[in-house]
Amino acid sequence: MKKILYITGLLLLAVMMSFASAEFYSSMTKVDYVEGNRTLKFTTKMNTRHISDAIKINPNTAGFEAEVKKYVNNNFDLYVNGGAKTLTFTGSQVNGESTWVYFETGGVTDINSLRIKNTILLGTFPGQINIVNIAFKGNQRTMNFQRGKEMNEVSF
Repeated sequence: MKKILYITGLLLLAVMMSFASAEFYSSMTKVDYVEGNRTLKFTTKMNTRHISDAIKINPNTAGFEAEVKKYVNNNFDLYVNGGAKTLTFTGSQVNGESTWVYFETGGVTDINSLRIKNTILLGTFPGQINIVNIAFKGNQRTMNFQRGKEMNEVSF
């Protein structure tokens, strides 16, 4: 009887511990096409602690935004209709557990295909998943990125 109670206790402890250390690593990017000025606007939301760990700087310091800008520029590439587009960082803000990053690209008259390389936080967190939702002239597309699938393409 003692042996059964001991084994049951160990199993219960193992189950409880398996839930205690689970952490979810993700970013979400929303892409909107602004037809009036032919611009794709990007809004990315990520966990403040995770981006802080990746760039190795405290989010409360003055250099945080500059490092986030450099990090996003190095980890997010955009190709419209096969041509590379330059992304312009327009700002960021830390709001508690979330960091919001804003960037854009102009001169987009039409989109037949959109290819994105998104490696945000993939090098730091093996379980990271990045989701990109795109809205273009009434059409919605979603892309998923993870280690081993850093590039994705959609057609309109």
